[in-house]
Amino acid sequence: MKAVRSVFSKQRHAMALIAALVALDQIVKWLVERALPMHEKVDLLPFLALFRTHNEGIAFSLLSGLGENWLIVITLVIIAVVGIIWARSSPTRWLSQIGFAFVIAGAIGNLIDRAMYGYVVDYVLFSINTWSFAVFNLADAFITVGAAAIIIDEVFGKWLYPAEAI
Repeated sequence: MKAVRSVFSKQRHAMALIAALVALDQIVKWLVERALPMHEKVDLLPFLALFRTHNEGIAFSLLSGLGENWLIVITLVIIAVVGIIWARSSPTRWLSQIGFAFVIAGAIGNLIDRAMYGYVVDYVLFSINTWSFAVFNLADAFITVGAAAIIIDEVFGKWLYPAEAI
C-alpha cells in the first residue's frame, strides 16, 4: 500500500510541476502580448532582448506552411509519445522525471497558444552584432532544459544513481 501511495504522490508532484510551468508560461505570454510592441527590440543586456513575434510553425518556424490543425495533431502526438516514454522510465531516475515534466509542460504551453491563436507567442532574442539566435519563449526553454536533463540522466546515470543497475 505504501508503494502505491508513493507512486501516486510522485504523479501528483509531476502534475503540479507541469501545471505550474504551463501557468508561468501562459502568464508571461499574456503579459508579452499586452505590453510588448510587435517586432520592436527591447534590449535587456548587450546580448539579450525582448522581441515579440508570432511563430506559425514549430521550433525555429519549421513546418510553418503545414497548417494549424496539422501542427496541433503533431504536437499532441509528440506529447503522447513523450508521455509513453516517461511512463516506461524508472521512477527513481529523478533527473529524467523532471526532464519529462519540463518537456511536456513546454509542449502544452505552446499547444495552448496554437489552439487559441493559431500561432505561438515568441519573445526572447539572443543576439550579438553579427549573429542572432531564433526568437523563442519560456515553453521552448522548458523543452530544451527538459531534453537536456533527460540526456544528462541517460549519459551520466551510472554516476547519478550508483545503487541502481543501469
